Amino acid sequence: MSTGYQIKEQDGLYYLTIQIVGWVDLFSRQDYRDIVIDNLKYCQQHKGLVVYAYVIMSNHIHIIAQAEDNNLSAVLRDFKSYTSKCILNRITEGAESRREWLLYLFKQAAIKHKRNSQYQVFTHENHAIHLYSDKFIDQKLEYIHDNPVRAGIVKEPEDYLYSSASNYALEQPILLDVSIITTTWKTI
Repeated sequence: MSTGYQIKEQDGLYYLTIQIVGWVDLFSRQDYRDIVIDNLKYCQQHKGLVVYAYVIMSNHIHIIAQAEDNNLSAVLRDFKSYTSKCILNRITEGAESRREWLLYLFKQAAIKHKRNSQYQVFTHENHAIHLYSDKFIDQKLEYIHDNPVRAGIVKEPEDYLYSSASNYALEQPILLDVSIITTTWKTI
């Protein structure tokens, strides 16, 4: 396993990329994006996750986050585990036209790793990058919010519903409350 992108400072501010195995376009469906939003809200309310920015793209999620209790790795582990269970439940019990294909891909991904029981939805990595300066934070914040624009989904970042860009633009609708980053950065 790679060690280049581990969360080494559990109290630090991190830019995270959480991706679906095989870069499967799972989040092209609103149901699955809504599961992510609901579970991020739960982690904010019950696990001390502080979200500063996010975007949910078709096959990955970018987040700038920190954990109040200096346990970011544990919070992310729980988030990914429970979100995977919710997604798999929706796939198996919902009206998913790609059911067999998705379950096959997630089963094949699980076979490759001893940690998985039957299915693997997310990769094990979080591609965690420690954010240590205002310039670096601003760069990642802009990257997150411009992701849907670069993908050709929207013309302006704040027009993408599944992003914190509207939080920063002070526009509605907002799906998830975030803590707005202001310079100079200070940790919790």
